[in-house]
Amino acid sequence: MDVLPLIALVAGSAAIAGAARRTPVAAPLLLVAAGLIASYIPGVPDYTLDPHIVLPLLLPPLLYTAAMDSSYLDLRANLRPIALLSVGYVLFATVAVGFLAYLLVPDLPLTMALVLGAVVAPPDAVAATAIARSLGLPSRITTILQGESLVNDATAITAFKVALAAAAGTAASWGSGVEEFALASLGGVGVGLALMVPLHWLRTHLSAALLQNTLSLLIPFVAYAVAEQVGASGVLAVVVVALYLGHHAWQVDFATRLQESAVWKMVAFVLESAVFALIGLQLPFVLEGLGRYGVAEALLYALGVFAAVVVVRFVWVFPSTFLPRFLFPKIKEREPGTNWTAPVIVGWAGMRGVVSLAIAFSIPLVMADGRPFPGRNLVLFLTFTTVIGTLVVQGLTLPPLIRLLKVPGRDRQAETLAEAQAQSEASRAAERRLDELLADDRNTLPAPLTKRLRTVLERRRNAVWERLGTVNEITGESADETYRRLSREMIEAEREVFVKLRDQRSIDDEMLRTLLRRLDLEEAAAYREDGSE
Repeated sequence: MDVLPLIALVAGSAAIAGAARRTPVAAPLLLVAAGLIASYIPGVPDYTLDPHIVLPLLLPPLLYTAAMDSSYLDLRANLRPIALLSVGYVLFATVAVGFLAYLLVPDLPLTMALVLGAVVAPPDAVAATAIARSLGLPSRITTILQGESLVNDATAITAFKVALAAAAGTAASWGSGVEEFALASLGGVGVGLALMVPLHWLRTHLSAALLQNTLSLLIPFVAYAVAEQVGASGVLAVVVVALYLGHHAWQVDFATRLQESAVWKMVAFVLESAVFALIGLQLPFVLEGLGRYGVAEALLYALGVFAAVVVVRFVWVFPSTFLPRFLFPKIKEREPGTNWTAPVIVGWAGMRGVVSLAIAFSIPLVMADGRPFPGRNLVLFLTFTTVIGTLVVQGLTLPPLIRLLKVPGRDRQAETLAEAQAQSEASRAAERRLDELLADDRNTLPAPLTKRLRTVLERRRNAVWERLGTVNEITGESADETYRRLSREMIEAEREVFVKLRDQRSIDDEMLRTLLRRLDLEEAAAYREDGSE
């Protein structure tokens, strides 16, 4: 097996994603553009998108890390809009886009048009999360987009299977399709509910952080495989398990949490980068399969399908936002601040991604009787152009749209104030607990160590409040930022001495690693307080 193309893909996509952080353009857009360009450079290997790899090997970890970073409480509070988008909208888009494609494209069977509708219906989890993070959208809009993208893949994949069976002539009836949809959905949730408690128990009872994080890397694949094995939705199983584990992550050992956070950030970065690059690299395979359709003719159809995808989302989003408020006054009372700008952003943030392409590539080449599957190549092309169109057009215009609408971002001042109040309350509890412990003669400490415990506690309590204070007129730093910078300079001075002593053979490498780890943990604590990643 030649691993060089894989290494080149990972290294190249990671380099481009890293470079994107220095530009105002979102990384997914640069990666797709780079993939498109690279696909026509002589000597670049062929990267065929294999759905048997993408769906079971790439989708579970991406969904898992997105769900782990989501808030179960926020998702539950916004369950109605999330359900309307992740289930209602996907089914509506499957039918609406499919029917419009059937009217637009001559000789495209209605069943294959519905297959196309199911393929392009779900906005992509990776694209939605990446764009939402980079734009600093209001927390409720971000929660709705993330929640939609976590569940809609399951709806689309199930709808795709039903439509594909109808196109192949193997479906008994649409009623059986509804039954299959219900079984996959309920089964996926059931598998997730069955696995989440035992997996959490294992995480909290394994003795070593390395073992716990090895289990963490296996969990999304196990949940997905078990659900798919019984005919249920692997996507929903992964999401349910991840939401539960993320909600109870505080019960896991601190070393596990530190390692897990670093490991999954790296995994998500590598996979997200490779996934978007793969999208661009598919262009030659899609164009080669057009067959009797000319490029100009196919592009005309692509423009029509892209417009249908964009318009159909708005057709669904606005009524689903305001109709429940009109019909149920209690909803309007609970959500008084909703205006027309939020649905505009949600409607325009429907970027499609690799899941749509992977589903499209899973359409069989031939039917059961050996005949070519009708319309397969055109569906692949229309899916590809829709994915590229939404990523480029909507991805590039979403930031200026948000600025034009003057949508308020996250209130950092209010968040910092809430953090300070929470830290103050927790510090008071810790101080009371310290007094109780020191009252016991078994916990007697020398005065300097007792003072050190109280100083650390006071420092932690004051750090957040200082971020709300005045800034240095010369440097523009708050007192807390200056404190952290000076602390890092001191740590760096210590680190240089330790290395010098190792080089002089005053200490050995094992002792150096021990001393450096201690400094690293102190520096990491300051780094995280700064809110950086």
